[in-house]
Amino acid sequence: MRVCFRSSVQPGLIDEYRRRHAAVWPEMLRALKDAGWNNYSLFLGEDGLLVGYVECDDFDAVRARMALTEVNTRWQAEMASLFNNTDQAPDEGFQVLEEVFNLDDQLAAAESAAR
Repeated sequence: MRVCFRSSVQPGLIDEYRRRHAAVWPEMLRALKDAGWNNYSLFLGEDGLLVGYVECDDFDAVRARMALTEVNTRWQAEMASLFNNTDQAPDEGFQVLEEVFNLDDQLAAAESAAR
């Protein structure tokens, strides 16, 4: 499944957010991959809008697998102060967006219908 989500980084802390993500801990990277986070990217706007994209078997399941890791607990604590909502861990504040269009899916459907 493909999942897109959004969150918000405090505008005054964008440079710090970028700095931390330029050097994510190797054990965090491995934990994400081992938990099933594939083709994972984050996009950050100048206003603090953070958009994430991940391909996974089940979004709730990969989040639950990450929640069981000690490195994720440490990473979330390190990152929490950079987000607008500091009352929850950053990965708990993701707002999942509905996918309304996918080029490959529609092309496949159109080609199948044309046969």
